[in-house]
Amino acid sequence: MKRVYLLTGRPGTGKTSLIKQVVAEMRGNAGGFYTEEIRNQGVREGFRLVTLDGQETTLAHVNISSPYRVSKYSVDIGGLDRVGVPALYQAARQHDLVVIDEIGKMELFSANFREVVLQIIDSGKMVLGTIVLNPNPWADAIKRQPRVKLVTVTRTNYHQVLEELRYWLDVTGS
Repeated sequence: MKRVYLLTGRPGTGKTSLIKQVVAEMRGNAGGFYTEEIRNQGVREGFRLVTLDGQETTLAHVNISSPYRVSKYSVDIGGLDRVGVPALYQAARQHDLVVIDEIGKMELFSANFREVVLQIIDSGKMVLGTIVLNPNPWADAIKRQPRVKLVTVTRTNYHQVLEELRYWLDVTGS
């Protein structure tokens, strides 16, 4: 059975929700981070990174200045490197499961992030994450790694993927 389980799919299909749900249910322990939207009066203004041990930082926002941009959002690489990258290193050392939500366009601006992702995948640790759907040379190489099981999440297969993840986490000893 593969040790790295990466979810991909269009925005809004529930990839992060799946991760949050199975991590909350699992018997083992998990570390790493997930991302969530920052909204103001219903309008998305950015994204925050939240570690599983409760730290937070702004990953991207319409009101910050940065040379790194995705769509209308400026990306705070410093925040990712200060909070997200150390959370992944700590998760790899101390936890059964490393959560990386997500391996996406914003995160890939960080060389430190790319390095830790490669190290964790090569380490044989269990990894549950999300990865950008659209073509990206670096992410596409990760998708082709032999340790990686890539699953496309849709609104219609959400519950099937949830059951698959539950089975995977039980079978692999978490």
